[in-house]
Parts: sequence; structure tokens; C-alpha cells
Amino acid sequence: MRPVSIHTGARRYPGAYPDANFNFAHLKRFAQRLEQARFDAFFMADHLAVLNMPLNALVRSHTVTSFEPFTLLSALAGATEHIGLVATASTTFDQPFHVARRFASLDHLSGGRAGWNIVTTANPDAALNFGLTEHVEHDERYRRAREFFDVVTGLWDSFADDAFVRDVEAGIYFDAARLHVLDHRGKHYSVRGPLNIARPVQGWPVIVQAGASEAGRQLAAETAEVVFAAQSTLEGARRFYADVKGRLERLGRHPDTLKILPGALVVVGNTVQEAQEKRARLDSLVHFDSSVASLSIALGCDASRFDPDAPLPEIPPTNAGQSGRERAIELARREGLTVRQLAQRLGGFGGLAFVGTPGTIADQMEEWLVQNGCDGFNIMFPYLPGGLDDFVDRVVPELQRRGLFRREYEGRTLRENLGLARPPNRFFPTPALSAERCRGARSITRQLPDRRARGERCHALQSP
Repeated sequence: MRPVSIHTGARRYPGAYPDANFNFAHLKRFAQRLEQARFDAFFMADHLAVLNMPLNALVRSHTVTSFEPFTLLSALAGATEHIGLVATASTTFDQPFHVARRFASLDHLSGGRAGWNIVTTANPDAALNFGLTEHVEHDERYRRAREFFDVVTGLWDSFADDAFVRDVEAGIYFDAARLHVLDHRGKHYSVRGPLNIARPVQGWPVIVQAGASEAGRQLAAETAEVVFAAQSTLEGARRFYADVKGRLERLGRHPDTLKILPGALVVVGNTVQEAQEKRARLDSLVHFDSSVASLSIALGCDASRFDPDAPLPEIPPTNAGQSGRERAIELARREGLTVRQLAQRLGGFGGLAFVGTPGTIADQMEEWLVQNGCDGFNIMFPYLPGGLDDFVDRVVPELQRRGLFRREYEGRTLRENLGLARPPNRFFPTPALSAERCRGARSITRQLPDRRARGERCHALQSP
């Protein structure tokens, strides 16, 4: 949810809900539909400032307003039973204790369905909302994020899983020997602890990350369990997949402990031509003011000063997000786009898109899975509710027919459904787990070549 669709023209598409990003009844319906389709999780992106774009572009953007994610996902926890609930929280402009407590609370409230999307926040205007006059330098944000992660996970391990004895006769609520005081003193953070909430149901909420820069890839290899990737070609996706999975092995992590899910905009039609016409109509709804502002955000500089009908000039490095800048430049060079054409692509959505019939879309998804381009997809819908309903009603059954996607949830927690182990408490021995919980998420895929032959299946998170 960004906050509902990543495509700038989504709210203008015929039949779309123009107020969906701030209408809880709509959002609840979306989450419940996705749960009926057996999606892994519902992902709520977040922004700590309005987008850094001129006012004439900002007035056209539905991202100017959205719910605070913890509040929204806590409400959705009560309206759903199985689907994971993933929220963004910034390591640059928040405190580790706050983040640890919020996610532990969400994990308990949802019965073990929380996921933390770690971001370092690319928008430089966010700094102005937190007492800073300029943004923290890019690589320094990642160094802070690494320590932030260590503090948060250490706080989650404050209590042993069996600490709360609740002995009514003796009057003892918890075993003091099963409490750890973190007492962290690092370069960026000083946090005593302990966290004043029991260890999360999942041990830790699932750790999710996006970012394709060198610093982002290394942080993902060290900390993440799910990566939201952004490669738009299978060749590029395979390189990214091999690079990140290779880093895991060098760190002593098994490659299966991290799931790589590229974002994919999916437009469904009765024919490929009809789907392409839908996409073209959607793209036509993006105003140039919006598209050039989106290009400026991606590049980290003011693109409105460029000749719109000339090739993209050389773009120097900036302190903004690096991976988005590199993708935009690579797209312009690969396809020989003018500034105007590039802006139009990014103003709608310039990344991976599957545009076709349920069969052709399933073909493409299967190719990415078989060719080691990904472990599944972070699905983005072109408009709501129609784009969501098209995917749920037409593409999901085709994926299930091929054995590429589940028909029932494998477990009760997000970890179980993703096939991820529950992390042991670093300070206390882990109590013996039942065979049922240790088994985790079993595959329901048909046997595909290479890693698919090990029984893995496609994962699907949702980011309309």
C-alpha cells in the first residue's frame, strides 16, 4: 500500500476508489480479499513527509495522505486471521525502543503475523520534520540501521519464552532469572532495556528490507528474511538474486533463510491487447507535472530543468536513495528514452510489469521462478478495487492450477507461511518446540527444476 497504489494514475481510472488510501472500509475489504486468496502478507509502506515535489505536482498525488501504519495494521489484525501484516519503520528518524515495542505489540495482537520493513528513509524532507536541517548521509544511514537492528532484536529477546510463570499461589508473575537487561552502548544508540513486553509470538517479527545499493544489499544479507527487489528484467533479477544469496552463504546463512520478492505491477485482460490498452489508458492519466516530479525524486535532482525532448544528461551522485537513481538511468540508457518519455514511465510505474492474460502472466511468473530470478513477487495492483479483483479472481486460480501457489495457509504465523524458522533467543536457551511448529511451511508446489525441485513455492505479498 503506497498508500493504495504505486501508480500515480490509479485513482483516476474508471471504477477506481479515489479515496481508498484514507477509507478504512475499503482497506479492510482489500485485506480480507487478499486473505481469501491466501496471500502471505499485506504490506503498508510509510512516508515521514509529504513527497518532496513541487506543489503543482503534489496536488495531483494521492500519496499526500495516508494512515499511520501501526494504527492501520492493528485495526486490520482484528479483521483478519491469517494474512501477515508488514509495516515500514525508519531507522533514521525513529528510536529502537519505540520500534521494538510497536512491532512486538503488533505481533501479539495479530497472533504472530507482524513483519518489519526496515528503511533508512530516502526523502530528504523527512529530516526537516525531525529537527535536522539536512539529511543524514546515505552510507551513514545504513551504518546506523545495522546498529538499530541489533538493538531492536536484542530488546525483543529481553524475556525468555518461558519467563512468565504467573504463579498465583506464590504471587510470582515472571522468573527474574529469565529476564535480560540489554544495556546497549554503541556508536549511535544507548539503550538500557529491557523491553516492557513479552517476547513476540514469532520470536522476532519477520525482517523485511528493500534497497539495491551496495550498502543495502549487505544490510539485507546480514539482517533480512524477505527482500523487496526492484529489478525489471529477468537478467538483472538473476544477477541480483545470485549476488544477495551468495552474500548469505559467505556470512554462514543458508540461502533459503531469505526470500527475494521483486515488485511487479500486474494488469490483467481477456487478451494481451486488452491488457496493454488498460495499461496505456492508466499511463495516460498521469499529468506531466506529476511525472517530471517523480523523475526528480528518482534521480535526486530537479529534472524539470532538463530539455524534456532530449536524452537524459549525466546525473551526478546525490545523497538520496541510490538504487532508484540507478534504475532510472539504466532504463533511459537501455531504451534510448528522452527525459519526457522517461518521466512518463516513472510517473506511472517504470518497474517490472506483467501485462496480459491470466495464462501469459502465469507463464512469466513461472519463468522468473524457474530461472532463479526470485522466490515470489510483491504484487502491485494498477487500480483498486478492479485490479485487485482481477488478480485474485483470475491469476491466483491459474497459479494454483499449476501448483505454483498455495491453496491453504501452512501455519498460523507469517514465519510459518513463508517457511522461515523462529529465531532462538540469543540470551536464553530456546524451549523445545513441537514437531508441528518446527515443520514450518511445507511446499504445495509441483516439482520444478533446480531449486524448485526442493519443494519451494511462489510467495506473494501485496503492495497495491
